[in-house]
Amino acid sequence: MFTRLTETLGLWLAPQRIREEGSTPDYRFSLANERTFLAWIRTSLALVAGGIAVDQFLTGLRWGVRTTIAIVLLAGAVLCALRAVNHWVRCERAMRRGEDLPASRFPVLLALGTAGAALLVVVVVSMGWAGL
Repeated sequence: MFTRLTETLGLWLAPQRIREEGSTPDYRFSLANERTFLAWIRTSLALVAGGIAVDQFLTGLRWGVRTTIAIVLLAGAVLCALRAVNHWVRCERAMRRGEDLPASRFPVLLALGTAGAALLVVVVVSMGWAGL
């Protein structure tokens, strides 16, 4: 497992090495994979913006609550950005090898974490819990 992890991390830092595997897929598939990567990065940037917005604009909340919500969103942003690279490498490798594309539970975890943070903000703001 450790070897596989270091190999994958190596491809993160030297993506040209992925050309050594299998055969070149139709360029449209590689470009679609890149668009998916960029969508994950946009999601990560949106989570960063959300975390900053919660911290800066929900000043009526207690520091601990506000910081917790912001950190959940910012942690989601970090995970999303890292997952974007990992997903891109795994999909590119699978396409070059003629394998099925990898499945992932990450979208569900990201959606649940984001929904939980958003629900908490909605409840706190709608109930007017400024002292919370």
